[in-house]
Amino acid sequence: MKVIFAGTPEFAAHSLRAILAAGHEVVLVLTQPDRPAGRGLHMQISPVKALAVERGIPVLQPSSLKLNSSDLEKNTLGQAAFETIAQIQFDLMVVVAYGLLIPQTILDLTQTDGRFGCFNVHGSLLPRWRGAAPLQRAIQAGDSETGITIMRMDAGLDTGDQVAIEATPIAPNETSASLHDRLALMGAQLIGQCLAAIQKGQSLARIPQSGNGISYAPKILKSEGVINWHESAIKIDRQIRAFNPFPGASAQLNGEELKIWLSQIVRPNTQLQTIVAGTIFVGNQDEVLVACGEGVLELIQVQKSGGKKMSARAWFLGLVYKTEMQFQTALS
Repeated sequence: MKVIFAGTPEFAAHSLRAILAAGHEVVLVLTQPDRPAGRGLHMQISPVKALAVERGIPVLQPSSLKLNSSDLEKNTLGQAAFETIAQIQFDLMVVVAYGLLIPQTILDLTQTDGRFGCFNVHGSLLPRWRGAAPLQRAIQAGDSETGITIMRMDAGLDTGDQVAIEATPIAPNETSASLHDRLALMGAQLIGQCLAAIQKGQSLARIPQSGNGISYAPKILKSEGVINWHESAIKIDRQIRAFNPFPGASAQLNGEELKIWLSQIVRPNTQLQTIVAGTIFVGNQDEVLVACGEGVLELIQVQKSGGKKMSARAWFLGLVYKTEMQFQTALS
């Protein structure tokens, strides 16, 4: 089949690879504009664009698809994208972590002339965690499971009918990095199965989303990574795992930032009445421990500003000063 694909990050690139590997022809790729990244702020292309260029697929990178914006430039970009899509011969559209809402005008194009519509690969069990950051929010909230939903898109924010769904447990030590990799593969396999069914002439059951259990996963802000040690060890551990790899959980020690990448809960319900939250101490087996508002957290992997990731024990042994071993808790 002829497919238009819209996506931006590596999560989406997995699905694009699967579609190409199945023998479908991707006639156009929509992806976010190139953006500056890294310390040198060099312009970088998205993983989806890199794959499209490698495979010789035409790429379109509008910063907006809107046709009714008060911003004339956005209207112009949206109109150009609409006209390009309107002129292309295609059977359906697949959207994966694109980053722009697909307006009704384009959705209408995907359903004309015998086309099969527009399908979205979403990293949650909808209607839970609609929005930009479902993986991170599921871990942050302590969910026991998540999964992939393939939905027939409408103009709402992840509100379309479900056509396929697959669940997976969230492990107690799961990070967003590890969950991302598992869900990316699951999503690629599931959209591949859906396209195979359509190609065989099979109809995909459309199940409206439940009106119960709706929650939203807003975009992650860098400021959310700052740890408040007066929170419980359970909540802080979820924060550390949810924001690994972005933006990374962080704490201040004697005016210097420390990224905390991995941790584990040692005593979830212990109340250390005589120890101030944020105080660092050593356990019986030389573990690097931190007192929290409730419970104790062991630091496993950390990173000093400008340095490499290292074990918490190596970091602790290398401290030049140990007179004030307490993380700042200014945000408490």
